[in-house]
Amino acid sequence: MLDQRLLRENPSIIIDGLKSRGINIDLSTLEKDDRTLRKLELERSELQAEGNLIGKEVGKKIKDGLNPLSDEVVLLRKKGNEIKHKVSEIETKEKEISKKINSELLSLPNLPSKDCPFGKSEENNLELRSWGIPKIDQSKLSHWEIADNLGIIDTERSVKIAKSRFITLFSQGARLERALINFMLDLHISNGYKEVLPPALVNSASLTGSGQLPKFAEESFKCAEDDLWLTPTAEVPLASLHRDEIIPLEKLPIKYVAYSPCFRREAGSYGKDTRGLIRLHQFNKVELFWFTHPEESQKAHEQITKDAEAVLKALELPYRVIDLCTGDLGFSAFRTFDLEVWLPGANTYREISSCSTCNDFQARRSSIRIKDGKKTKLVHTLNGSGLAIGRTMAAILENGQQQDGSVILPKALVPYFGETHLTSKQKI
Repeated sequence: MLDQRLLRENPSIIIDGLKSRGINIDLSTLEKDDRTLRKLELERSELQAEGNLIGKEVGKKIKDGLNPLSDEVVLLRKKGNEIKHKVSEIETKEKEISKKINSELLSLPNLPSKDCPFGKSEENNLELRSWGIPKIDQSKLSHWEIADNLGIIDTERSVKIAKSRFITLFSQGARLERALINFMLDLHISNGYKEVLPPALVNSASLTGSGQLPKFAEESFKCAEDDLWLTPTAEVPLASLHRDEIIPLEKLPIKYVAYSPCFRREAGSYGKDTRGLIRLHQFNKVELFWFTHPEESQKAHEQITKDAEAVLKALELPYRVIDLCTGDLGFSAFRTFDLEVWLPGANTYREISSCSTCNDFQARRSSIRIKDGKKTKLVHTLNGSGLAIGRTMAAILENGQQQDGSVILPKALVPYFGETHLTSKQKI
């Protein structure tokens, strides 16, 4: 959530920041509401001060011996009650306008970092670095063809169970999913992360705090009878772990890692990735999340990105790091580094992780603070996939495919999986 002080003191920063995202906004109504709110706050404050003086005057007169039922005291008390009534009316108006302003601010995305490349779309993103040598071979199969030949994924029966864009894993596919989750968790825990297993259902306050609501309500699955939603990413519950708290300064940085199933209604809505493991309504993911001191968030962003990269390196998967331009940033992001893994079957790089720093955007929405000396400050939050399991499996299938139909697994994964290869199995 954007700082309301910017609206009051320097609205051009908001206008210019959103314009760099490709959003042209007229803040005149918001500014007018804010001026009205400040006027009401001043009026209420003056009335309250006057009411306090009357209360003291009544007390003094009674103490000096004046009859509490005297006309003078009665008139003073009547005036005091009139002031209380006016204050109450003003407070009601303040709440209405504050709610309106807050609602408008909640709908505005974060302002981009000045270090972000300027641009309108992914075409303007900047490649920072790459690792590994991509295998370029037009004869390579796509991961869904490999999976079908191995008999480890079933989409047709999944439609029968649920609907399109869901999958069911069998045998080595299910075991590979488990192996990847455990491998990633162990790797991140060894790098200083604290493991969390959060609820898969989250309330509206949690979604609002992370930036998912109100913007993405239609892209999430909501329970009919409760204020609960299926979580779109573990970022949501992790961001709310310390909602409305003051975190002791000495506890920072707090580094969490969490496995969770993720649910997104928007899967496949863009007319691409309608086959395979890239875009599903339900998928598993290992998420990294940091709470850090504002002065350390830039270094933390570099580190959380390296921690996500470590998974790809350990799994011997070629990838590149992309600095997202202003027009391609996510709603809550201040700056984002995407990791794109090489998929030889598609002969292209595909996103497998987004590592973002949100600065104080989520912390302001969730009221997460630190006590730094005598000052209370908002913490900075960061998040990154470490990694998306289905996309990692797709990359392993395509990069490890052999001419005989088997798939060689990365050495680091063998102790978790128990075998060196995926081999063809008879379909059910």
